[in-house]
Amino acid sequence: MSDFLFLGMSKIAFFGALETGLIYALVALGVLISFRVLDFPDLTADGSFPLGGAVCAVCIVQPPTSPLSFLSNPWLATFLGMAAGAAAGLVTAWLNVSLKILHLLASILVMVALYSVNLRIMGAPNVPLLGEATVFTPFLTPENSFYMKALVIFAFVVVFKLLLDWFFSTEIGLSVRATGANQRMAQAQGIATRKMVVFGMALSNALIALGGALFVQIYGSADISIGVGTIVIGLAAVIIGETLMPTKRIILITVSVIVGSILYRLFIQLALGNETLSDLGLKSQDVNLVTAVLVVIALVLPKLKSQMLKRKMKHGA
Repeated sequence: MSDFLFLGMSKIAFFGALETGLIYALVALGVLISFRVLDFPDLTADGSFPLGGAVCAVCIVQPPTSPLSFLSNPWLATFLGMAAGAAAGLVTAWLNVSLKILHLLASILVMVALYSVNLRIMGAPNVPLLGEATVFTPFLTPENSFYMKALVIFAFVVVFKLLLDWFFSTEIGLSVRATGANQRMAQAQGIATRKMVVFGMALSNALIALGGALFVQIYGSADISIGVGTIVIGLAAVIIGETLMPTKRIILITVSVIVGSILYRLFIQLALGNETLSDLGLKSQDVNLVTAVLVVIALVLPKLKSQMLKRKMKHGA
């Protein structure tokens, strides 16, 4: 295979960006549920992403002599990380629907609390996984290591994308969508909207935590800081996907979110690897800045396009 695959990126850089893009596709699917389906501005993601990674990492590093050594199975550890994220989303929803705390404030409170919770779980700011078995280990060989991880993550993304498509076609899934679209109308139709919000938020953060669990296994350690900017990245993927593939069908919406996440990471990799931008001082610590710029561009482009069409029609008339 050539050393350069895509606009000057090395194959290692390309597949690295692809791996990260696919992991954040799971995050973006979770953000899609909270922000777009439930209309619930949720910042819990910045806490539930590292929560999933922390739980997964702590389980994997359990020594053979420990009474909890059975948790070291990476598949079980990944599932437990996902379950922890669901619990975080459940707490956020409970604060909102039961204690009547504003949804944005409820999510901020949980996000802040999770920083301490994650430190408690890990017992240190960082838990290394070097040399430990992960969900990727059975599939890796020296020849395929640079692309096999991306394939395994892609399998995760496809499975959960299909499960989401199926779920939103069920009665409960349609109830969740109805709750987000018009809560008063949903209540008038006999839908238990409070339960739908709780269920939807748990599902959203479970997917985000799953992304965190896979992230730490890819990069070989769980770190307390990996959640910084998670919600912005998820929103960027959703907005980019919606801009490129505007649609109302849930099957295509989930596709657009996945595509948006992958393209976002490729854009970031290109920006950080661009010699001109590097000469201007752009470095890896500017990822969140680049993300913010991309989100602004993605938000502004449809409005500019609409204004240009109106002007064209006006002049044409």
